[in-house]
Amino acid sequence: MKIKDKVIVVTGASDGIGKEIALRLAKEGTKLALLARNTERLELVAKAAREAGAQEVNVYSCDISKSDQIAQAVSQITSDFPSVHVIINNAGVWQKLSQLDDIEDAIVHEVIATNLTGMILLSKKLMPTLRKQDEAAIINVASKSGITAQDGQSVYTASKYGVRGFTDVLKSDLKDSSIRVAGVYQSGTNTQMFAKSNQDFPVETFSEPADLADIIAYMLMLPPKIWLHDVRVEKC
Repeated sequence: MKIKDKVIVVTGASDGIGKEIALRLAKEGTKLALLARNTERLELVAKAAREAGAQEVNVYSCDISKSDQIAQAVSQITSDFPSVHVIINNAGVWQKLSQLDDIEDAIVHEVIATNLTGMILLSKKLMPTLRKQDEAAIINVASKSGITAQDGQSVYTASKYGVRGFTDVLKSDLKDSSIRVAGVYQSGTNTQMFAKSNQDFPVETFSEPADLADIIAYMLMLPPKIWLHDVRVEKC
């Protein structure tokens, strides 16, 4: 896909992987619709993206776990941009490593709503405009927890296995359309997501968000006859 001038929606764009994806794609002259809860940080990313070469950048305050906020954001995006070509579903929250019976109900709801339900609803609501494009794509950033069961991550892993299942069925459902679908299953990435849990992780052994952003940009810019639909990323 030639992504210059294409409209790309990135969720969770205020920091970490989402921020780096936005900045990387900005260098290709894209138009960006950036979503996140923290508007102040989002505006800083937008400014940096414009300076990096984005043709246009709009920001949308949106808690992806809230269906009404998703609907409002999509309404505004489709008003601001006549076409949307790519969705990068990246927003996610971490579940502190715990046994299931020690996880509060509110955390269960937050993790599933943010990591899975929000992704599904955003994709559903933007599907009509994607279907109108000659080339379109949905990339779901899942994590290794979408393919590997790991101790203490019952709820987080449930959400990510759900992302994998959603991605695989969407690929099949859309195989005869102009929309290509991919899942990205990365190992630990050096972002603030883990620090927020107040647990120690060996982040020095994790991959860098900018490297993952390079991979996603590469996926989008492959020739039309080539598509990487299932990408698994490990740090060497």
